[in-house]
Amino acid sequence: MKLSEILKDVPVLEWHADPEMEIKGVEADSRRTGPGCLFVAVVGYETDGHGYIPAAAEKGAACVLCSRTPETDVPYVLTDNTRRGLALTAANWYGRPAEKMKIVGVTGTNGKTTTTNLIKTILEKTTGKTVGMIGTNGNYIGSTLLPTERTTPESNELQELFARMAEEGCSYVVMEVSSHALFLDRVYGVPFEVGVFTNLTEDHLDFHKTMEEYGRAKAILFTMCRQGSVNTDDPAWKLMTENATCRVTRTGAAGGEYDMWAENVSLHDSGVDFTFRCGDGAWSAHLGIPGRFSVYNAISALSATVLLGVSPEAAVEALAGCSGVMGRAEIVPGGRDCTLLIDYAHTPDALENIIRTVKGFARGRVVTLFGCGGDRDRTKRPIMGKIAADLSDFVIVTSDNPRTEQPDAIIRDILEGMKDTSTPYVVIENRREAIGWAVAHAQPGDVVIFAGKGHETYQIIGKTKNHFDEREVIRDALAALEREEGNGK
Repeated sequence: MKLSEILKDVPVLEWHADPEMEIKGVEADSRRTGPGCLFVAVVGYETDGHGYIPAAAEKGAACVLCSRTPETDVPYVLTDNTRRGLALTAANWYGRPAEKMKIVGVTGTNGKTTTTNLIKTILEKTTGKTVGMIGTNGNYIGSTLLPTERTTPESNELQELFARMAEEGCSYVVMEVSSHALFLDRVYGVPFEVGVFTNLTEDHLDFHKTMEEYGRAKAILFTMCRQGSVNTDDPAWKLMTENATCRVTRTGAAGGEYDMWAENVSLHDSGVDFTFRCGDGAWSAHLGIPGRFSVYNAISALSATVLLGVSPEAAVEALAGCSGVMGRAEIVPGGRDCTLLIDYAHTPDALENIIRTVKGFARGRVVTLFGCGGDRDRTKRPIMGKIAADLSDFVIVTSDNPRTEQPDAIIRDILEGMKDTSTPYVVIENRREAIGWAVAHAQPGDVVIFAGKGHETYQIIGKTKNHFDEREVIRDALAALEREEGNGK
């Protein structure tokens, strides 16, 4: 492909390369750059790609897209924003695959994974089409899983994924869209058909610094989509729509002014029932995932699919056949008179939601085991400690992904929020040992919540990612308990 074709729609400041030269690929990683490639010197959050131009030239890069003159003698093109340049050149290189499918983007602090899964299932059941999905639990083409590292891939990886999905017959793609992806232009230029906002609660303040900036990053989605579905029960909805360029559909379940909404809500331990209202129509709906937050996830999914042209009646019928998501209110069979439940809750709001949901059906104590991630927003640690202590009957404070922080320092931050509590708790720094303790001390009727890891099958200690699947750890603890009981201990 000619350089001029790859740079279509990229704002070029200066040409110092032949527009007719043939390009053999687009790369932002000098290690993956090969002969004939266009190397895009991305100015990143932690590193500046301009420092890798010599390495890319050494690997045979035919041209460099950059925002300042390179010190190496190599053909180059100047643009003002190389992050956007990467997104646009990658889209051109792969033939603008996103334009061949209908793309749905879901943003918000909590509920993105479940909502994308619900939308995918409803679309598959109602249209019979192949649906791609991109998100925290992995990337899917239909039922084929493609493992992933980030909620939203880098823009060139994303375009490559779109291309593969289009080639394999996807008519729709449903994707989680993180605030990082929006702020760092990973999804720049993606023609979203529908954008969905779930909620905004405290998270990622290590990156965004303030809640307003965090919200403004998420609001970018509604300047990029044709239609928007916004949860107007969340106070941040006005921020989401302040500069929106799309037609906004208001959703909710608290009796406000909506376009699509839930009423007559009934919560129980096996799921939620409600009446779905859309215009003058009303349909009885069921979702087999417990918790009030499930109503909001369901309404977001129903509204998105209706905006895509699915009839409300068909969408509601398909919703009833949807199941839960790995790591979200996931029950691990234990064969004992207690419930062992894994949930990804790692923000204050998510932790409160899952504990309140469990309190609604627990016959015995609600026991919450949790920690907080290292090298992330420290301000939420005491808040989560207070929530766990205020709402639980017993708390086990442990590690999550400590990364490069000392686990005991993270735990001290959590305990600041628990210092005035009368709720009994223990501190067991090693998460494996903490899980073993929780299983061994569970009483009949208890619900033990293992919060924070969810779908993750690893634990990051230092900079090393160690295998750690909470399901396996719980099963090992159960087996050890059975052996002890068998030995009469």
